[in-house]
Amino acid sequence: MKIDGGTTAWMLVATAMVLLMTPGLAFFYGGMTRAKSVLNMMMMSFGAIITVSITWMLFGHSLAFTDNPSSALNNFVGGFDALGLQSLVDTATKDDGTGMPSLIFSAFQMTFAIITVALISGAIADRAKFGAWILFTVVWATVVYFPVAHWVWGTGWLNTMGIEDFAGGTVVHINAGAAALALALVIGKRQGWRKEPMRPHNLTLVLLGAGLLWFGWFGFNAGSELAVDGTAALAFINTQVATAVAAGAWLVVEKLRDGHATSLGVASGAVAGLVAITPACGFVDPWAAMVIGLLAGAICAFAVGLKYKLGYDDSLDVVGVHLVGGVIGAVALGFLAAYPFLDQQSEGLFYGGGFGQLGLQVLGPIAVGGYSFVITWIIGKIIDKTVGFRVPAENEVTGIDVTTHAETGYDLGTVYASGVASSNGPTAPAPKKVDA
Repeated sequence: MKIDGGTTAWMLVATAMVLLMTPGLAFFYGGMTRAKSVLNMMMMSFGAIITVSITWMLFGHSLAFTDNPSSALNNFVGGFDALGLQSLVDTATKDDGTGMPSLIFSAFQMTFAIITVALISGAIADRAKFGAWILFTVVWATVVYFPVAHWVWGTGWLNTMGIEDFAGGTVVHINAGAAALALALVIGKRQGWRKEPMRPHNLTLVLLGAGLLWFGWFGFNAGSELAVDGTAALAFINTQVATAVAAGAWLVVEKLRDGHATSLGVASGAVAGLVAITPACGFVDPWAAMVIGLLAGAICAFAVGLKYKLGYDDSLDVVGVHLVGGVIGAVALGFLAAYPFLDQQSEGLFYGGGFGQLGLQVLGPIAVGGYSFVITWIIGKIIDKTVGFRVPAENEVTGIDVTTHAETGYDLGTVYASGVASSNGPTAPAPKKVDA
């Protein structure tokens, strides 16, 4: 087994960076919820780490990245040659000394699957049974994420047609965003939605989470080159440029629209830029990354308000940021791609390419988004009708942290007992019922 030491070292670091993004997402989402459900929100991300890691090892990698050429199903899902990852031990991604151990590639892709599943949880904050969520993560990863990864990054039908998705705008963000919309519709609105204030309870956690996501995203995007070369450098700088511009654009929209530039806005704008540049980071010039970031920051700042006009309760704006931002980045490639894959002459329209690539960049989001929405809706309905997906209304009002996990994010009792405040100050309510 011949491997490249530099590539291997970089991919080990990039994999750890992408894994860190899911705890970062837990902070980001946790701060955006109300105080009574912060732990449950964070637990949903950590739960996804557990379930997706196991399913990926058992069969996820095999379904996403192995071939089944003798079967017509190979266009839609891979084979069973890597079940349990045993066939990847002591093998390399390339046999000419320029690759890495196959298990590192698998671990890197595992972290993508983990965060994709975790992203969905933001749409159903405050009201989902933890046990039902854990069941959902296993089923959804199996029948949605693994096949879609095969379509785009394996030998599936979209890859064969020539779709471009450098690091996951379609596979990760459009996929998760469409699923989030479906699941929010299945579970329904939170108690008191649009009647009670549901503001983020801890914006310092939101900013911490956004910072961790921003840091980890360099591994997410630059690592997707799977090498240490000029394309990795291009993806790295494009990630920074688009993110900074998007954060600034969101703040400008807020200032002009509302009169205030907020910390939640800068965090949300940064994530919108990260999402939008993801499919394009290795294919476009830095000036184009700036354009993509500008579009993402401005459009997503308005898109998060669609839930109030259309009447769906996407608690933490997964649809407005990840679905919309992912579509912006994926479609922008049809115009702005300057450095396509060597075996595909698929430059964007502005670089002499035809409308064929643009059409394909539109087809990908429609196909993946449509498939993810429909299958997620079916999965959600089945879980809801069998084990139940939503906590009882009284538990939701009391707080899902206490009723589900028998914990609170902030134990203020010790503060009051110390004499800092009156001993008659508020304390966490006693647990009523622990839900699965």
